[in-house]
Amino acid sequence: MAEEKKKKEYNFREFSTCEATIQMLQKAAADGVETAFQRAAEMKACPIGADSACCKHCAMGPCRLNPKDPYSKVGVCGATIDTIAARNFSRMVAAGCAAHTDHGMTMLDVFREVVNGRIADYKIKDEEKLRSVAASIGIEVEGRETMEIAKDLYEELERTYTQVEGEIPFAKRVPEKTLETWRKHGIVPRGAMREIMEIMHRSHMGVDQDYENIVKQCSRTALADGWGGSMVATEISDILFGTPKPHVAGVNMGFLREDHVNIIVHGHEPNLFESMIDSVNDPDLIAKAKEAGAAGINLLGMCCSGAEVLSRHGVPHAGNFMSTEVVIATGAADAMAVDVQCIKQALVQMSECYGTKFFTTNPRAKIEGAQHVEFHEHEPRKCTNKVVEMAIERFRNRPGRVVIPQRRDMGVHGFSHEYINYMLGGTFRGSYTPLNDNIINGRIRGVAGVVGCTNPRVKQDWYHVELVKELIKNNVLVVQTGCSQIALAKAGLMKPDAAVLAGDGLAEVCETVGMPPVLGCGSCVDNSRILIACAEMVRVGGLGDKISDLPVAGAAPEYMSEKALCIGQYFVASGVYTVFGVTFPSLEGTKFHKLMFEGLEEMGFGKWGFATDPYEMARMMIDHIDKKREALGIMGPRERKLFDMADRRALD
Repeated sequence: MAEEKKKKEYNFREFSTCEATIQMLQKAAADGVETAFQRAAEMKACPIGADSACCKHCAMGPCRLNPKDPYSKVGVCGATIDTIAARNFSRMVAAGCAAHTDHGMTMLDVFREVVNGRIADYKIKDEEKLRSVAASIGIEVEGRETMEIAKDLYEELERTYTQVEGEIPFAKRVPEKTLETWRKHGIVPRGAMREIMEIMHRSHMGVDQDYENIVKQCSRTALADGWGGSMVATEISDILFGTPKPHVAGVNMGFLREDHVNIIVHGHEPNLFESMIDSVNDPDLIAKAKEAGAAGINLLGMCCSGAEVLSRHGVPHAGNFMSTEVVIATGAADAMAVDVQCIKQALVQMSECYGTKFFTTNPRAKIEGAQHVEFHEHEPRKCTNKVVEMAIERFRNRPGRVVIPQRRDMGVHGFSHEYINYMLGGTFRGSYTPLNDNIINGRIRGVAGVVGCTNPRVKQDWYHVELVKELIKNNVLVVQTGCSQIALAKAGLMKPDAAVLAGDGLAEVCETVGMPPVLGCGSCVDNSRILIACAEMVRVGGLGDKISDLPVAGAAPEYMSEKALCIGQYFVASGVYTVFGVTFPSLEGTKFHKLMFEGLEEMGFGKWGFATDPYEMARMMIDHIDKKREALGIMGPRERKLFDMADRRALD
């Protein structure tokens, strides 16, 4: 059977639109090495599990309900499909919230140690950001010293996690009418630890068995991520490492260099990467690399920590989640260091096949078979220097042939909320007013956040790219985070000249401002930047008095992780229509599904949408944006038709 599996042939162009990934899939197959793409093709998803029609929360089960007739029976305890689906969904949201809030807690721990003088390698780089964040949550900043403000900020933000009553600090940033809706329904987060604990308790067998009540606490938990843990992670990272500003940076495997020691950092927390930047620029280590025959040391990112340093420092990015295995097949990756989240266990075996040094660095995320070099923020260079030294040793004895895809894609990255504000109004008149005005006058139809993962169940990058092309063609400005941002960068959509693909109105705005029609905002925790932008659009005025009034929509067309579901739920709870692709863990026709896809909007929130076709997804989002424009009285005469395939062929 193993021999038959090796001989099976695949059309790798059905797996991905990324030419570099396709080339390396072909090479890996020729080398007898499989990847997640082949495993996904061989392992079919459980249809009952995909619909959330099964429950394994106690030892009386697992119980499987019939998706074709979900109300024909119940679980052993009597749980209905609605209870089961709500429990399953809420536990995925809780896991996603835990991932992001733990990331944020790490950043807050580092911030505390910097403020108290116990960490010397990191410092406060953006004092202006420190002061603006502190002021936004009611901390006095006028006439005070930086470290005095920083200590107060740490103590206030710690409540994001530990508080058992009251409202999390960043609730002060939420538009008042949106906050009123949360208070009305009892979903303002208290502290992330309490919300995660409570939803896990409620979803235990025999506790909360009302799907509507479960979804309320699920929303509260998700909001503790978006307006809590993720927002803390983003803001503290900016304060410590600098707030991103736009710069030209490169994406794809062509940024590997055969004559250099190549080191890839993959994960989510920026601390490891920031220290790695220092290590690869250390003169002594560069000298060691040259002694080994290398021209120098080359550092690249992958996944979300890569997206952060791409946005913050312009470090090249080798590829998104579904390219993390195949980049090793180049033979050019001398070392890959990882921390937390979205790390495939298969990377260990892949690295063994090609001789790449593979290191785990975080005590929360060890992998069987991987070499562990623990990273400590108090002495970060002990870890990162060792990784560089081991990478140099691998270069000295680099095995086999090196094949580097010659594809380099350039784009403009680093659109933080602060820079967008500056970009629209300048140093003295920075404001979202031009954005709101251009939405009101119709040049910009609305704004869409297209974010999230890549998933081997669908063709890599294609859904992201086609969806965004359709949106900008219809004058919808797009903002990006995470793996989606890398997909769009590879497609050339993050350059100002991509405005030629936009509708006349959006193109005019892009050309006037000098910006691309797609704005890259960073990693997946940086979705909090999009929340802040929505709040600012409401504050500036003219587009309603709560987030649910705005002509905006969100999408994660290739999502795969529990973090993505949590992100989706905090956007929905904040008031944003959010469309997911691939699959959705609910069964159409159930009361739970109706609540998520209709009922939440009727309660004053956003709502969920689902589509597996990017053009259908675009139509749904644009229709929603137009509905909001009509409600605001700013619709005006406008062609609402999307181009179908025949129309596109005619244009070609």
